[in-house]
Amino acid sequence: MSPAQSAASFHVPAGFHVTVFAGEPEVRQPIAMAFDLRGRLWVAENYTYAENGVNFDTRFRDRLVILEDTDGDGRSDRRRVFWDQANILTSVEPMADGVYALCPPRLLFIPDRNHDDLPDGEPEVVLDGFETTTGNRHTFANGLKWGPDGWLWGRVGISSGARIGRPGQGEEGRVEMRGGIWRFHPRTGVAEAVCHGTTNPWGLDWNADGEPFFINTVIGHLWHAIPGAHFQRMHGDDVNPRSYALIPQHADHLHFDSGAGWTKSRASADGHAAAGSDALGGGHAHAGLMIYQGTNWPKSYRGGLFTWNLHGRRMNRERLERAGSGYVGRHESDVLSVGDPWFRGIDLLEGPDGSVFVADWSDTGECHEQDGVHRQSGRIQRIRFGQESVPSVPDMTGLGEEALVDAVLGQSEWASRAARKVWAHRGMMGPATRQRLERVLEGAGERTRRLRALWALHAAGVLDVSVLLRVTRDEDEHLRSWAVRLLSDGMAVATPRLSPGIWRRIVQRWEEMARTDGSALVRLYLAGGVQRLDAEAKERVATGLAARVEDASDPNLGLVLWQGIEGLGTGEADRLGRIALAARIPVLRRHGARRLAEDAVSKTSPALERMIRWAASADAAIREDVLEGMSQAFRGMRRVARPAGWDSMVNACEKEPALRERCRDLEVVMGDGRAIQDLMALVRDGKADVRARRAAVRALVESRADGLGELLRPLVQDGSMRVSAILALLELGIDGGAEIALRHYPWLGLEERGPVVSAMASRREGARALLGALARGTVQRPEISAFDAARMVRLDDPEILRLLTSHWGTVGVGAGGRRAEIENWRTRLTPAVLAGADMGRGRAVFGRVCAGCHRMHGEGGDLGPDLTGSGRTDLGYLLENVVDPGAVVAAEQRATVVTMKDGRVLTGMLSGVNDRTLTLKGVRGADVLVREDVERWETLEQSMMPEGLLESLGNGEAVDLLGYLMRR
Repeated sequence: MSPAQSAASFHVPAGFHVTVFAGEPEVRQPIAMAFDLRGRLWVAENYTYAENGVNFDTRFRDRLVILEDTDGDGRSDRRRVFWDQANILTSVEPMADGVYALCPPRLLFIPDRNHDDLPDGEPEVVLDGFETTTGNRHTFANGLKWGPDGWLWGRVGISSGARIGRPGQGEEGRVEMRGGIWRFHPRTGVAEAVCHGTTNPWGLDWNADGEPFFINTVIGHLWHAIPGAHFQRMHGDDVNPRSYALIPQHADHLHFDSGAGWTKSRASADGHAAAGSDALGGGHAHAGLMIYQGTNWPKSYRGGLFTWNLHGRRMNRERLERAGSGYVGRHESDVLSVGDPWFRGIDLLEGPDGSVFVADWSDTGECHEQDGVHRQSGRIQRIRFGQESVPSVPDMTGLGEEALVDAVLGQSEWASRAARKVWAHRGMMGPATRQRLERVLEGAGERTRRLRALWALHAAGVLDVSVLLRVTRDEDEHLRSWAVRLLSDGMAVATPRLSPGIWRRIVQRWEEMARTDGSALVRLYLAGGVQRLDAEAKERVATGLAARVEDASDPNLGLVLWQGIEGLGTGEADRLGRIALAARIPVLRRHGARRLAEDAVSKTSPALERMIRWAASADAAIREDVLEGMSQAFRGMRRVARPAGWDSMVNACEKEPALRERCRDLEVVMGDGRAIQDLMALVRDGKADVRARRAAVRALVESRADGLGELLRPLVQDGSMRVSAILALLELGIDGGAEIALRHYPWLGLEERGPVVSAMASRREGARALLGALARGTVQRPEISAFDAARMVRLDDPEILRLLTSHWGTVGVGAGGRRAEIENWRTRLTPAVLAGADMGRGRAVFGRVCAGCHRMHGEGGDLGPDLTGSGRTDLGYLLENVVDPGAVVAAEQRATVVTMKDGRVLTGMLSGVNDRTLTLKGVRGADVLVREDVERWETLEQSMMPEGLLESLGNGEAVDLLGYLMRR
């Protein structure tokens, strides 16, 4: 469609109008946009974004374009190219004397101090370290936006990662991020993480109270950007290995049917809404976020959160409500939908007049398109309500102090934000102006005006600590929380540094607030502020917060506080123990016990011993938390020292069956012979609960107890225990284990054979026996997956490789470059052939071959990406990823090969490493491996997914599988 036809395809409520502000050729590839202080629209045009496999084509150059409506008719009539030498340009934020441009791996500042719309010189690199890893073109750093706190905020996705710092800065002091929100303080050059996690944040804004929210894709769409928080991730590990638990999204709904899959609620190719779109919201991928605070749209829209649903081609709307320490997003009906099948809303922005500007990437198939990038298209639409009326916008940089204050406190949110930018640039304020704003701040007026006054004083650098301390006693929770935030920021960036006396005053006040403040929101920001404090101050403030029983079930506060105190476990364990002992928030007790118990693995921990004695005399819920924390700490351990006071815990749990079982499991790890004998007796008891017997086998195997061969061999005659016994024999390398496995193999169920085959494939003797059985026909070829074949290749045994090649086939391990094979499959898989695919058999093959790693329509594993919303309906996309998975490998999908001292070779994705264990996630689940049992490990430059999957199936099953995968 032409730009005008596309605008006409918008389905909007009565009274709304959609017009074209600019369209190609005036604007192309609009990846981001922002208004400057003259009301002109800056657009970042990204031409380097390229096809899958190329990702970014740096032969092109990206550019910053200024669009201006000089005659007030609502359409751009003046276009200027400010800068056309960018690479991987993802965002823009104009300031008073220049513009910030994010070009990963660098954040640039391009000065224009004479305001002639030409760069004064070469861009200044202010930060670097925003990686653009091979194979990733979706989750790169993006989204610059000036915040009410006076920092420049930005976003980074999970696959790119970042180690943010000043140019030339060493690794120490850089900010590591694997997804989340970061910010930069222009005056001091400080960069820090705001919050960690999620998948691909692509939208950020603040509500009228200055609370930040961002939008995300895939695992949840809406998040409250709580400083210091660590959020759930799509994959990979959190930057803090001792986070232990991560905060879920802050919406009470999804925009797709999680049971039916991502694609069911998308719009169709012809522009019509799919069944369920209106009720659900259109799909999992979101881009752009705006909390509307303008005056052009009707009042009912004010304060609403709006975002583009990429696949649904519609604008989703959320209602933000206070809930506990933060907010929850409630589902509102969608505002509008778009009939143009090329529409790809990527950003939305409130303009100076209150109308809303839309950046349309204008392409087909995103995400995961396969038909190439169309660099000639792009539009900026404008959504207004009522009659056209575009007021002229003065150059805010030229306003006097009185006019700037009027703008800060006036009706226009856009003007208020722009005026505060000017104050930040000037860094000064006259006494009369300062007094006027302080009267508003400390008066009894409307909260929004008071907050704006606070932010303006802060932006100008004239806000005293004494004023902030007074504001911490305000009746309004939002004023108090902002006082806490700005005091916390001062600890990081104040110049000169805060004096010891001021530090003491802040800590004393925070300690008082932690014990007495009635707002969970204020307590949440105090919890985040704890991360700035020294050890003594951490204990004082955190103890008060941890004792607040009203926060026991809050989803945010306890986990944010944990991030502030977990570091005390290194060198200040007694302080951490005292906080945990005082805690009435269960997660702090669990995590505290776990952190202290981790140290008890290698040495005595007086802090843990005190916690055990205290828990023994407390109620059952507290004992359960402490035991759970200890169990998590000792997972994978063989022997740990028996803590002093442990008998008191055992005695206290004697009358509570569940806790008694937990104590016994822990005693096995402590080397208690009586507990081991009890577990062995349980295993032998054929009348006992099967799940308890299997758990007992697992505990005995992990402890490497003596006499397990004699215990396990008879169990293979017990149908309910057969697989557990066989797997244990194979893992332990007990003589005759492979022969026992093969003797009973015909009696195993189809779902039981996979784990046994994988266990045999991890040892040389097992692999030889398995391949011998394959040659004899005892084991069938499809029962050995490509994963198992690749594992046997890595045993590096010539005889095994000969047998594998002779009886199973050739397996490629990371060879890459299989273009000819892809084309061969493409030629064979004609539409007629695929139309004849047997969907039932295809689903069965998926369950056998793919579901161990991949989820589709809510079924399967989570080791690899969820296939439901991928580009699987495109045969080319599917073949490239299945036939040549090693061509492009994201960092989090790389295979790690672990060689154990007992001869096993294990393959999986490394999901956690500490000084005692490493966790390897594989097709059959996760293994926690004791590091002293590991000979070596290596993370390869290849995918976890082996090559040769289709060849291992044969033509008929391959057709059925691909047909099933391509079905919507």
